[in-house]
Amino acid sequence: MLFERLLHRTSRTAFALLSKRDYSGGRLKGKNVLITGASSGIGEACAREFAKEGSNLILAARRLERLENLKKELKQQYGNIDIHTVALDVSKKQYIDCAVIPLKEKIDVLVNNAGLVIGVDHLADVSEEAFDTMMDTNVKGLVFLTQAILPGMKARQTGHIINLGSVAGKQSYPGGSIYCASKHAVDAISRALLYELVNTPIRVSQICPGLVNTEFSTVRFRGDKEKADNVYKGVEPLVGQDIAELITFTASRPPHVNICDMLVFPTQQADARTVHRREQ
Repeated sequence: MLFERLLHRTSRTAFALLSKRDYSGGRLKGKNVLITGASSGIGEACAREFAKEGSNLILAARRLERLENLKKELKQQYGNIDIHTVALDVSKKQYIDCAVIPLKEKIDVLVNNAGLVIGVDHLADVSEEAFDTMMDTNVKGLVFLTQAILPGMKARQTGHIINLGSVAGKQSYPGGSIYCASKHAVDAISRALLYELVNTPIRVSQICPGLVNTEFSTVRFRGDKEKADNVYKGVEPLVGQDIAELITFTASRPPHVNICDMLVFPTQQADARTVHRREQ
């Protein structure tokens, strides 16, 4: 009986120590991390996780007021890190060039997180405006920002580019033709860039989530929160922090380790369309 109590106590202690273990090894401390789409969702969660690791942050998004509020909060929690905010619409190359010129020589980690989806229209009904917005943000924005930052990484022979992909970049589904096309492009770009940089120390990674409950779905349904919430009915979806933890883990691997591609689902999801929903 005494042995069993001691074994139980030892197991609990070991579990507590493991749960507190720093798996990053302090590798992200002092690193300069640029995160796009940092005003909400996965981008905001990334800002919090990298700040926790002691990284300096460059937070970019269209909603500057939100970024400033986030900066204030994080500075109060982690006063020893530098945080800069940048009002940036990644769909406009000229904005990227202006915003990045003073930063491009300093970025250690680029998190290409900004992205969106508009509507669930079938291909025959997709508007030109929706098509342009998704492609400009999800594809052009990622490409042009990478083009702006990559020369600095090459000059310093160090850096990590982490792209936010999606299960939609692996599997198409009805009502998602253009969004899926944009995320398939992200997948192709990430893979091609991996080949192009294989003779350098620069790493390229792609994180591909399934169902994640963020503002992303509300945007998809043009602000209709009820429709957005129905997507997750009967399911415990991923949240922004789940993905942010995986992104910071990916960024914190030793220099000889590159997590190239990661597909992440909630437990009740098996692919883009196969989801088990509990009865309400």
